[in-house]
Amino acid sequence: MPKLEMIEGADDGAIAAWFAERLKAALATSPDEIAVTVPGGSTPFPIFDRLAEMDLPWHRIAVWPGDDRIVEEDHPASNVGKIRARLEPVGARIVPLTEDAQPPHFAIAWLGMGGDGHIASLFPNTDPQEDDPHAVRRLTPDPLPPEAPFDRFSLTIPALTDSDEILFVIRGADKRAVFEAAVKGEHDLPVARLLRTARHKVTCFC
Repeated sequence: MPKLEMIEGADDGAIAAWFAERLKAALATSPDEIAVTVPGGSTPFPIFDRLAEMDLPWHRIAVWPGDDRIVEEDHPASNVGKIRARLEPVGARIVPLTEDAQPPHFAIAWLGMGGDGHIASLFPNTDPQEDDPHAVRRLTPDPLPPEAPFDRFSLTIPALTDSDEILFVIRGADKRAVFEAAVKGEHDLPVARLLRTARHKVTCFC
């Protein structure tokens, strides 16, 4: 397990400021474009709104969704559509997730986590493997979440851990308990499998 930092009580603005500083640090080490992967769901989009207000060289940042529902971009359930609406106007390059995509090395992999320990769309029923030879999988969660009953594309554990650092933003005591149990190796849910294979710093806002 790599170094883990748990940060408590940070609001959306503080998380956005932290992420912006990490982006600046990554950009300072590369003359070229950097790539990050970010989550969908309800938690990150207010943070994206704050990020979009910040003075960053967005034209040098490619943003990949960590997963997406297989719907048209203008569908309310589309992660990439919501990401594009917030970050493309400020200059970021938004990369849709497809089954044959070849993700780059990420400067930061930002993840959420469900109460069942899923990350991206790697739900427990999909049995994600730490040595998956594929970077992207087409998956069907079981049970299908009623708010988004769609098949998904998801980055795999090796694609997500091919990053310089990993960020989690987790809200709620129940999810925090699942995350902390994963850190201690007390279960084998997808989040625990990812943490076992992560090689660089993990930061969790909880």
